Amino acid sequence: MVNGFLDGRANLDGKVAAIIGGGGGIGAGIALALARAGVDLALADKEETPLGTTAQAARQMGRTVITDAFDATDEAALDAFYDRLAGQFPRLDILVNVAGGTRRQCLDAASREDIRRDIALNYGYVVQSVQRATPLLRRSGEGGSIINFTTIEAHRGAASFAVYAGAKAATTNFSRAMAVELGKDKIRVNCIAPDTTPSQGNMAAMPPDFAEGFARLAPAARSRGMEMYIPRGEQPPVGALADAVLFLASDMAAFVSGQTLHVDGGTMAAAGFLDWPFGDGFVPTPLAGTLGRLYRDGDPA
Repeated sequence: MVNGFLDGRANLDGKVAAIIGGGGGIGAGIALALARAGVDLALADKEETPLGTTAQAARQMGRTVITDAFDATDEAALDAFYDRLAGQFPRLDILVNVAGGTRRQCLDAASREDIRRDIALNYGYVVQSVQRATPLLRRSGEGGSIINFTTIEAHRGAASFAVYAGAKAATTNFSRAMAVELGKDKIRVNCIAPDTTPSQGNMAAMPPDFAEGFARLAPAARSRGMEMYIPRGEQPPVGALADAVLFLASDMAAFVSGQTLHVDGGTMAAAGFLDWPFGDGFVPTPLAGTLGRLYRDGDPA
């Protein structure tokens, strides 16, 4: 009976969602969670194989699914996707802009193309996607929900991720402004801000030697890093991000708009306080216990 009560409050069954970046990883988790809730899907992703796999799984749940494989920063392809969506479905209720990404590098090492790509992939396409989705969200007269993925880096000085952080900050404030602009249409606009997640995109942002060095660590050492950094002690799984989307897409969030939901296990709240080992505990910088292990006579141990 509890499930029936929550399903009724959520009111997702029979709705339609567009997911940009809905083929693999986090996007796939979101797509399948919505499909289980009775939502039909329009999925776009640059990777055709995982896109097909996700679509097939949703169809096996009885959902109607259309797919299109393209890079989200391709303006013509994104327009064509929305044209097809408009012809296929009589309504659109939910838009989730998941696609994004970057790689770690300081600004002085970034090419102009790197900079353009970071801005287009983490902000530019989101503006186009929201603009194209808005008239479709108005079709039913019942309103809808736009959910843009941003990041914790939009809220802190993320050295070596500066352009990415700036672009995601733009997406965050753009979403806030659109929440005001679309309020009378009952279209809600919110953000989800993850931090570190066990996703391929997270690893791809780091240099190759980072993954190699991490792989050489003992499993206990790898998990201890997350325990130090994340107050919850572990990375949020994809399912936690999908749950946040379900909430923001549903009628249970009918009066939630212009907000950023941090699904990070508490890292935004911690704001730099880490649980250092060797008795140091929660402080922003390591104390004698950790420093004594790291340095001897002023040199790294």
